[in-house]
Order: sequence, then C-alpha cells, then structure tokens
Amino acid sequence: MTAHNVVHLPTPDEMEEAKTSSRTLAKYADTDRVHMTLRGSNGESDELVLPGHALQMLLTVLSEMSQGNAISLIPRHQELSTQEAASLLNVSRPFLVGLLEKGEIAHHKVGSHRRVRLEDVLAYREKVDRQRVDALDRLTELSQQEDMGY
Repeated sequence: MTAHNVVHLPTPDEMEEAKTSSRTLAKYADTDRVHMTLRGSNGESDELVLPGHALQMLLTVLSEMSQGNAISLIPRHQELSTQEAASLLNVSRPFLVGLLEKGEIAHHKVGSHRRVRLEDVLAYREKVDRQRVDALDRLTELSQQEDMGY
C-alpha cells in the first residue's frame, strides 16, 4: 500500500455521511472494543468486533473526511520516494535531498533512487516540531524578562 493509491478527496455526500457516522461512533470512543453490524448496499451484512485503537483511527478518518480533507493511509514501515517524503514534510524535494545528504534523515538507495522510511521522516518531523516549540518557549521567556509583553 502506497500513499498515492489510497488518497481520496471526499465528495459532498461523503462529507455529510462521514459527519453523521463520526457523531454516532464518537459515543464509543472510550471503549476498548466495539461490536458492529455492517450492512452493505448490496444487501450483505456481517458482525465484527473493532478494537478501540482501530475505532480511534476510524474516527480520525471520518472527522477529516467530514471537513473535506483528503485521507492517506501509509504503514509505518513504508518506504517513500524523496518527493513523497518532501510532501509529507511540506518542503521542496531539493531541500529534502539536502537533509538526506547531511545525514539529518536516514535513507538508502535503490539503484540511483533514494528511499526514506516513513518512520525516519516522522521522527525528523517530531524532532523539528519539538525544537520549534522549545525556541518559541525561549522567546516567550525572553520577552517576559524584558517586559515586552502586554
């Protein structure tokens, strides 16, 4: 499963169905599992047990869909192209390649193409986010020390 074949931009009808479904499922958000009955438009039906963590993921998907956002599911072990990794980080591909060459993000080559593990891209993003929060905290502290706030 790759990012490019799972992305789906919801239609207005799907957005409304997602909103209604997420409201119904939200009542069960704190349970460790939920028993469900599914009935398809083809008339078939089944019973299933959905683990609590899967329900949380489903609620997240439905919430995003209800807002009209595209959804993409990528396994953590998935390898990404440099363009996919750059898109995930919201940076240009050349900037990402620079990060790879500096050793900021681990990568390997398949032929002449670089591949990056999703886990490594997410770890880098978390590290940068933490650094950003720390810097903002320091700036806030300095501005308060200098009586620059209101």
